Amino acid sequence: MSVAAPPLGRRERNKQEKLERITAAAAALFAEHGVDEVTTQQIAEAADIGTGTLFLYAKTKGELLLMVQNALYASALERGRAAAAEASTAVDAIVALLTPVIACNRTQIDNGRTYLREMVFGDDAEPHHAEALAIVAQTEQASADLLVHHLGLPEVTAVTLARVVTAILLLTMAAGEHIDSSVPQIVDAIRAQVAAILPR
Repeated sequence: MSVAAPPLGRRERNKQEKLERITAAAAALFAEHGVDEVTTQQIAEAADIGTGTLFLYAKTKGELLLMVQNALYASALERGRAAAAEASTAVDAIVALLTPVIACNRTQIDNGRTYLREMVFGDDAEPHHAEALAIVAQTEQASADLLVHHLGLPEVTAVTLARVVTAILLLTMAAGEHIDSSVPQIVDAIRAQVAAILPR
């Protein structure tokens, strides 16, 4: 017999409501102006809270970006999993998995590049940074599972190759040569690299 979770108290409801307002305000401002052009003061004002309150939820603007983008990336990864399940080859499956993530990253190019920088170089002690790394780990595991399924690789080999795939994904999206590249162009570049590393 399942036990229903107790309803949230007033304090927890208020915290959740503030978090939702902060996330919505940051998402809207980042999408309109780009993360570099938005101040934490603007986000606090748009969320109708004090700056001090804002810093209780995220200590830096980078953490605010992680908070906003993590949810988008998690959703993109789920769409990628569904698409990969329909693919017939390992390369097609990996590309299908990664394409929604690439598209998510390119929605606002500067934000996407800043998100990657925060993901790689951010503060490990911050919860939103830890969540971003967890999404990377989920992406790697999904890639490894596809390699085991399609190529029959041992798990340890698949995990190693999946880490290489992740490196290809992150470096290709962040590379200066791809600042003006479209999603299909980045997908094609990643497809070529993935095809080159997978056993035939």
